[in-house]
Amino acid sequence: MIQANCRSRFTAEDFSYIVRTLAKSGQSAKSEVSLVELLTDQEARDCILDHDRLRDSILNGVENLSISPHLYFYVLTRAVLKDTALGDRALADYVASVLAAFSRSSQMESPTGGGVTYLSDLMLALRQANDRQTFQIRAHVGNYSLFISGILHENVKRRCERGAPDVSFYEEMGSSSYKAAAEHRVARHCDLTPIYRDLAERFHDVRLALNRLADQFINLGDDAHLPLIQV
Repeated sequence: MIQANCRSRFTAEDFSYIVRTLAKSGQSAKSEVSLVELLTDQEARDCILDHDRLRDSILNGVENLSISPHLYFYVLTRAVLKDTALGDRALADYVASVLAAFSRSSQMESPTGGGVTYLSDLMLALRQANDRQTFQIRAHVGNYSLFISGILHENVKRRCERGAPDVSFYEEMGSSSYKAAAEHRVARHCDLTPIYRDLAERFHDVRLALNRLADQFINLGDDAHLPLIQV
């Protein structure tokens, strides 16, 4: 299950990268130590992660990036969501976790097993799913729809010309699935209810922000993986 935990999964190399990036310009070793200490404080860490220099360093490739997908996607996702007036850090953390997970194709596979499944098959699977499987399917459909319509939207448009579902289909599927997942006891237990509700209500806005992320910051190439989807 994907949770809003990018910020808790940074590696030692991630913290080293942050220190190198923000403690430059002739600052002393003592300043670097102070920055490391700040990174152990949640509020200070969140402010540091919003620093424009960190975002620009990642985008401009000032160094050969050797950072985790969690740091990479969190910083960039946070930036585009803030520009969309979506300032909740937990929301940015969750969306970044979705991108980090789905950047590995195996994470796109259906929770029912059998690889990547048609969304229509997942909806049918709900009829026989138990309580926990119902939650897993709803959450997966929401996440999958967000990733496809947000990051791979150009692929969706091209396939739509050949009769495949358009972006509005994914918006509807994603929003309704997040809304259903938000009411489930597992979401309440994992503190995901507020995030799912935000995604259900503002799926369109989040999707547009991810479109900008994909268009301006991420180069997926023309052969990005997009399984065929059956309505």
